[in-house]
Amino acid sequence: MGGRMTRCIVAGGMPVLGYDRDEAAAARAGATAAASARAIVEGADIILLSLPDSTVIERVVEGDGGIIGHVRPGQIIADMSTASAASTRRLAARFAEKGVAFVDAGISGGAAAAEKGALTLMVGGDAGAVARLEPVFALIARKVIVMGGSGAGHTAKLLNNFLNAVSLAATAEVMVAGKKAGLDLHKLLEVLNASSGVNFATLNRFPKIVDGDYLEGGLTSKLMTKDVLLYCDLLHELGVSSLNAAGPMASFGLATALGYGDVISNRVVDAIGDISGGVRLHGSKE
Repeated sequence: MGGRMTRCIVAGGMPVLGYDRDEAAAARAGATAAASARAIVEGADIILLSLPDSTVIERVVEGDGGIIGHVRPGQIIADMSTASAASTRRLAARFAEKGVAFVDAGISGGAAAAEKGALTLMVGGDAGAVARLEPVFALIARKVIVMGGSGAGHTAKLLNNFLNAVSLAATAEVMVAGKKAGLDLHKLLEVLNASSGVNFATLNRFPKIVDGDYLEGGLTSKLMTKDVLLYCDLLHELGVSSLNAAGPMASFGLATALGYGDVISNRVVDAIGDISGGVRLHGSKE
């Protein structure tokens, strides 16, 4: 996702200095490669982070050679990752002591929206810093919703991602059942999308999946599981009962256990199919 956003920013005429453990990643996205994360901080006024989770974010910020030791007053760091809101607020407070704004900007829309610069952003943080980010956000997002103070963006992202996990896992199960029942899956989707079962997966994912296109390149099952765990942590902090997390945890955990953990989470339908008699929505199991 970081590469896709970078390509949109570069295409919009803004130069980008990029760093990734994959040394070729910056060049593939059209950015100028930096030698280290420290070099990014020393060479830019606005820094965007796109990382797997809060553990990695904290390591990049506070670990050996972490960027917090090299920032300067007036800089803005926008964290585009899916992360713990509590961690985000803690890091924002640390950066604020150094005169640096740390803005959380969760993204939604998937790989297709990222390629087109049509993401939805859920943003939390200082209003002045958010305003300064508007020219960058305009190149990667169609909709920017400011949710409130620090952590509000990441909180909204976790709530959204949980619903995404539930709908994807549940729809995968329904589609496998439909296949085993001998239903025409295109007609089943037509029914669902005109009825109360409609959701993002029925509208945007499964019309492709039933024809063999898994929309590769998006969020993996391992990362989906991580997002559900972060959601559960959030609800524990808020004192809200989480009664519906077991389903997606089981589904994406199964996908990982069966070897689909590092591919797009849409492959959860194949994991459910595997334990349901080798079902594939399109064709037969290879």
